[in-house]
Amino acid sequence: MFLFEKNSHFNIANIVTFLNIISGIVAIYLVVEGEFFWAAVLAWIGGSFDILDGKIARKYHLSTEFGIQLDSFADFVSFVIMPSFFLFFALKSEGQLNIFLAGVVFIFYIISGLRRLIEFNLHANQGSVDKYFTGVPTPLGAILLWILFLLFKYGVIYNEFLILLLVVIVGVLLNSKIKIPHP
Repeated sequence: MFLFEKNSHFNIANIVTFLNIISGIVAIYLVVEGEFFWAAVLAWIGGSFDILDGKIARKYHLSTEFGIQLDSFADFVSFVIMPSFFLFFALKSEGQLNIFLAGVVFIFYIISGLRRLIEFNLHANQGSVDKYFTGVPTPLGAILLWILFLLFKYGVIYNEFLILLLVVIVGVLLNSKIKIPHP
């Protein structure tokens, strides 16, 4: 059955990864429409698919180079592009955001996330999991952006420039040399 064939581009692990991509794309659409709650729900669902696809790939020995590349593309959509759009549009809807500065910051973050994923793919081995991540993984980067949104939304940090500075710091950490244990 093709769902459990390692070299099928539509094996069960890759289908779950495609569901992650779909979740991220629909969440981006919802952000643009101002539906932040449902966008956040879909982002968390995408995160669940990200965890599940790796577990399925390892359990059923379905890890391939195609799957590694597909997973990074899904991470780019769901954990780099989507949270960037989410935080940008949330800040824009709540205050007097300097659009040019915010655009530069989020483009920096997106390029940092893309660089991190490419670097990860260059060193990835099929079917193996390293003990540590080097630099902040993109799912953790996305969680940090969600936290920044919540800190802003609930008035803990009300200065948009401070939020943008923290986004830059997270972007730098994506490609840092810090070691983070792999769960």
